[in-house]
Amino acid sequence: METLEALLRRRDLWRGAAPGAQATCPAVPTGFAALDRELPGGGWPQGAIVEILSPCEGVGELQLVLPALARVSASSGRIAWIAPPHLPYAPALAAAGVALEHLVVVRAPGRRDALWAAEQALRSRAFAALLFWPRRAGYQELRRLAVAAEGGPAFALLFRAPQQAQESSPAPLRLLLEPSAGPLAVRILKRRGALARVPIPLVVRKPFHAVGGVAPAAAGIAGARARACAA
Repeated sequence: METLEALLRRRDLWRGAAPGAQATCPAVPTGFAALDRELPGGGWPQGAIVEILSPCEGVGELQLVLPALARVSASSGRIAWIAPPHLPYAPALAAAGVALEHLVVVRAPGRRDALWAAEQALRSRAFAALLFWPRRAGYQELRRLAVAAEGGPAFALLFRAPQQAQESSPAPLRLLLEPSAGPLAVRILKRRGALARVPIPLVVRKPFHAVGGVAPAAAGIAGARARACAA
């Protein structure tokens, strides 16, 4: 039988307290102070998977993670993009401070191929960050990713649909993005510690696409997509 001290050191258990009181693993700051204050460890947790639930593309999901990607790539950390819906747009990423030479893009032909690639990237311990767009993923498949990430240096961000919020997940952190005409609202659905009661408004550089070949000069088109999503 495990002692109380041993139980409290386990990453899959946490106490119902304020998130800042029990940072069990290192984290990379998100670049948004208001969000960091609400996340255990003060940022994207390393050695864990994080779910970002977004109703559609282009509402600010990439802008939310670009500051952290710029931070890790500045330290020569490699970034894996697994099965993105569009090819990354290099000029936009470079403008956000991401070092392109540390970017690895995997265009997996099928769902299982993408899951395998994500798991292997996490197990390799060769990446500082991983972004993954799974087509579908059951609990056991997500659990394999969580185990692969555990103890590693990477923070792994999985972009999924809001409907998946009703499904069980081993991810210790789940965020729901709520698009609006003003700041992007980030609702914390799950975290270690006490539940967040209200959404966190964040000012992101919308519209600003880092995928799909949409240059900043074509911002009006991206803005129309974001407004349509919010309607």
